[in-house]
Amino acid sequence: MEKYSQFRDRGSGISPFIPSSTPRSTFSRFLHTAVFLFRLPLFLSYSAVFFVVLDHLPSFIIPQFARKLLLWTLLGIPGIWWVDLQLDGVKRGSLSQQPSSRFPNARAIIAAQFTSPIDALYLAAIFDPIFTISYPNTRKVQRVSLLRAILLALSPPTLAAPSGKKLTTLRALVEQNPHRVIAVFPEMSTTNGKGILPFSPSLLSAPADAQIFPISIRYTPPDITTPVPGAYVSFLWNLLSRPTHLIRVRIAEGVINSTTMTNGVGHEPADIGDKNEEGGDAYVWSEERALLDKIADALARLARNKRVGLTLRDKAAFVDAWNKGRK
Repeated sequence: MEKYSQFRDRGSGISPFIPSSTPRSTFSRFLHTAVFLFRLPLFLSYSAVFFVVLDHLPSFIIPQFARKLLLWTLLGIPGIWWVDLQLDGVKRGSLSQQPSSRFPNARAIIAAQFTSPIDALYLAAIFDPIFTISYPNTRKVQRVSLLRAILLALSPPTLAAPSGKKLTTLRALVEQNPHRVIAVFPEMSTTNGKGILPFSPSLLSAPADAQIFPISIRYTPPDITTPVPGAYVSFLWNLLSRPTHLIRVRIAEGVINSTTMTNGVGHEPADIGDKNEEGGDAYVWSEERALLDKIADALARLARNKRVGLTLRDKAAFVDAWNKGRK
């Protein structure tokens, strides 16, 4: 992978875009092939029924608990049963003793690490949130369905908000859905889980009374991460061929967007323009930058990795180089 050395973070040497792989013996390949062939039709048929029919039924037909049960069944088909869930700074075995405020609930915002299509599926099975897409040049977000959030993990990076799409703010989503959780992927594109990309400024549109919970989701083995877009076949193979997968979830303590109180409640700064598409620093004040840094540092600590300086443009260039190298 030396030819991709230009896509390493200069400070840490981390390569967040190289796909992860796990060695397999000849015997295990035969075993995994048999498991894959057994699971594939079941997984595809169940997914089709859920996303085409069941996901569109109103809540009085399929209540929230039934929907979560259906999602856990979908997770169970590829062997995702064991989840190691911990709260940052809380001893093991004492989760039940923690107040509900330590968990994302109504009017909360999740700032989740983005590595795999399973991220959105797991968050839906636990929190049933409203999913959003963030962009590098605006504080606004796009509300999307669960299926769109899953497919986002296999999509190429978007360097600017698409024209013609209906965008909104986190403040508006919270006010319109006061009993729901909002899910944000502030990195905007997936990595292999080894680094945290620079954030979109979308979290800055959160209201001051909504807690923002950084959540890290890691997988063992890590080969179901999808840092390269379009890897549908390899993702399905890695997901369905292994007998089981382990998810490690870490939730940090919630923080609030105090910058809305500092700079004026209800103030919505202008969208970030083309002059600074990647970081959005042109219209991000120092207090706002400190908030984004605090959330990013929390995610890096939870995921036991580091923040990197590689941007979406770097990932787009890496994807081009990767695809050319595979031809």
